Amino acid sequence: MTKHIVWFHEIGKDDVPVAGGKGANLGEMSKGDLPIPPGFIVTAPCYGDFIDRTGIRQKILDMLKPLDVDNTTQLQDIAKTIQDLIQNTPCPEDIKQEIIDFYEAMSLKKGANAGEVLSPEYPFVACRSSATAEDLPEASFAGQQATFLNVKGPQDVVYNVQACWASLFTARAIYYRQKNDFDTSKVLIAVVVQKMVDSEVSGIMFTANPATNDASEIVVESVYGLGETIVSGSVNPNTFMVDKKSLTIKSAVVREQDWELIRGPDGGNIKRDIDADRKKRQIIDDKTVMEVARIGKRIEEHYGKPQDIEWAMEDGKVFIVQSRAITTLQKKDEQDTDADAKEAEEELANGKILVVGQTASPGAAFGPVTIIHTAEELDKVKKGDILVTEMTNPDMVPAMKRAAGIVTNEGGMTCHAAIVSREMGIPCVVGTEHATQVLKQGQIITVDATHGHVYAGELKIAHHHDHITSAASQAAPLETATKVKVICDLPDIAERAAKSGADGVGLVRMEFMIADGGVHPAQYIRENRDEDYIKLLMDGIGTIAKAFKDKPVWVRTSDIRTDEYRALKGGDQEPHETDPMIGWHAIRRGLDEPRILKAEFTAIKRLHDQGMKNVGIMVPFVIRTNELQAAKNLMREVGLEPLRDIDFGVMVETPAAVWVIEELCQEGITFISFGTNDLTQLTLGLDRNNERLAKLFDEMHPAVLGEVDKVIRVCNRYGVQTSICGQAGSRPEMAKFLVSRGISSISANIDAVPAIRQMVAKTERDLLLDLARKLLQSGAGAGNGGRGGGRGNCGCC
Repeated sequence: MTKHIVWFHEIGKDDVPVAGGKGANLGEMSKGDLPIPPGFIVTAPCYGDFIDRTGIRQKILDMLKPLDVDNTTQLQDIAKTIQDLIQNTPCPEDIKQEIIDFYEAMSLKKGANAGEVLSPEYPFVACRSSATAEDLPEASFAGQQATFLNVKGPQDVVYNVQACWASLFTARAIYYRQKNDFDTSKVLIAVVVQKMVDSEVSGIMFTANPATNDASEIVVESVYGLGETIVSGSVNPNTFMVDKKSLTIKSAVVREQDWELIRGPDGGNIKRDIDADRKKRQIIDDKTVMEVARIGKRIEEHYGKPQDIEWAMEDGKVFIVQSRAITTLQKKDEQDTDADAKEAEEELANGKILVVGQTASPGAAFGPVTIIHTAEELDKVKKGDILVTEMTNPDMVPAMKRAAGIVTNEGGMTCHAAIVSREMGIPCVVGTEHATQVLKQGQIITVDATHGHVYAGELKIAHHHDHITSAASQAAPLETATKVKVICDLPDIAERAAKSGADGVGLVRMEFMIADGGVHPAQYIRENRDEDYIKLLMDGIGTIAKAFKDKPVWVRTSDIRTDEYRALKGGDQEPHETDPMIGWHAIRRGLDEPRILKAEFTAIKRLHDQGMKNVGIMVPFVIRTNELQAAKNLMREVGLEPLRDIDFGVMVETPAAVWVIEELCQEGITFISFGTNDLTQLTLGLDRNNERLAKLFDEMHPAVLGEVDKVIRVCNRYGVQTSICGQAGSRPEMAKFLVSRGISSISANIDAVPAIRQMVAKTERDLLLDLARKLLQSGAGAGNGGRGGGRGNCGCC
């Protein structure tokens, strides 16, 4: 007969039918000399014995037979009835006593004296469910059953073991099993009883990046206090990307945590506010991040597959609470790069972003907003709705299944609900902070979860995921004289952008980082928080710069119109303008509010001081040379000498800049970059956001092409690099024109990089072939005076 209870060291990874996924993995890790808190497992056969001997097995199955799991009210009623039945059925005395015996044995220290044996000091333990189908590679059952923390005393342990058994029949667990075709009669449950770590800090670690499928990265998330807050998504964690091979930190996102969950004096969990000083600090230092990652790497090597790991720290020591195989690393279908995808990318570039968060589950969806505050409201979510809530949690699984997309205020990319949404293939954006306030009930929105953006209205986003590995493999063999760069605004996509094979970053917009920070730049200055603004920019730009190493990264100084980002703190103080698009923004505002611009220059200066000298600066919406001179003077004030210390350029977005391009070159610039969206709009005299005029918006208009041609010719004469960072750079026909005119580089969206590189390579080959033919014709017709050759005739210069 299988034992009712076993110590961790008695089982291993193959004992899932006995110990459940969580228990089997803890047993396996205890054999691997990993830092595991001690404990024992009430086995699945023990639970089976309980429901058989008490006669409740058949009662449970009879209640489940007529259940329609899509009927949320019926599902919740039956789930509660079954849980009450299990919880209130007396446990057979022999099973009860065996649980108590193991708990008391765990309470005794080595070398305990007689008094300690008679009156042991009972430890706090966690009682964690461990379902026999949980943590298997094909099914993410984690979090569907209960965990009870800070349990103390024999009777309370027995009570909470039964509570774990009962949690096998929560509404979400019943729903999940039926939708994933698991036979409820065969699903048993074990219970892990493990000594509690009095967590000063807790976290989750993925030994492969679950958002990108990148097996070379380890994701470490940390929060103050107990780990329940990170699993539930109720707080936003610090997130670190670690290179698995070198164990060096590639990027860090540090967010303020307002409160933590801790163990109170009586053993109950209490919510405690975090003081201002701790809020601002990185929760764990870099050394600890690398130590946690090192342990994770060992665990992955032990199991031979990527792991999802929960960890905690007590008295400065790291403990592993559980480990399971990552259930969401699945192969993606080949990505299409057709006209529809291009059209969708163009639409995104002009879309109105309502909120920005983190990618939890990539993809895209649109639909009406349904805001949920409590579990009682889950019936409101209809098929095709966008579920918007304060935080995602496992109770919402039935409603999540009906939703087309999910947006939350709180949570990180590794919270449980994010894992489940990835497995379900539902686009999910978490950590937006204020989605439930900004979005309105019934409002139509588009969720671009691949980039963490939520847009107003219905956008025609192609429902496909990024496939950068495929793109990189296409791009790698092609070497082109014309560089192909990428547009990369978000730090969390920097690694994927770098893997596109791009030759650098042609545009980094600060606005996306600013939006993620939640505070308007002007508000930082009003509150004398210049340093906070500087740090925000350093963190974001630094992550991108590191991803591209020695390749150039051109950062545009902030360009926020007065009608944009009003939802940010301080945004309500922005002036109201008749036409903000041609109003007080970009360099003209930067020079009027020099502290903002100086803070941006200071952030880049400090990155240079840290060795990231690949970062260059460009200023937007320039119309005259004195703006350039004033910007340079501000740069000198923070210790940056333009051209000598740093690449310095301007955006060519206005017809005025086209007409004074020679003067700008003479003033001294390293590069220019065309902003074709604004340049087209201002040249053609139309509002690109006006739907009635959309058919007239065309970057290939002869007037726009003439301006581009003029600027490239002048810049080539002065040795100034030329590039393009507008949406037009992703259009093959524009790319062909630009190469033929001799542009230095083209910046495209991530998805477009391989196609643009191929177009560039073909255009360059065609030009060389055309030049060769002309040279041959020139040689054959010497009587013509030999005028057939020269680079100028091919249009490359």
